Amino acid sequence: MDNKAQYQKIFMESLSIEISKFNENIKYNEIPEWDSIGHMTLMSGLEEGFKIALETDDIVEFDSYKTGIEILKKYKVF
Repeated sequence: MDNKAQYQKIFMESLSIEISKFNENIKYNEIPEWDSIGHMTLMSGLEEGFKIALETDDIVEFDSYKTGIEILKKYKVF
């Protein structure tokens, strides 16, 4: 599995999003599943899945699927 597929899988599993509800334009607090608790679950899933430690500023700025890709480039995930 490539990193983009793994990212999408972690995203959907961490937030318990069905494939029919997922899209790449999803944003924080736009769906009930991505609330503050869901956000921390997602951050933890990304750290475990990609073996990285996200900086606090990056966790705060991670407000959409697309922004997440840009942030993860900093960690050489993409």
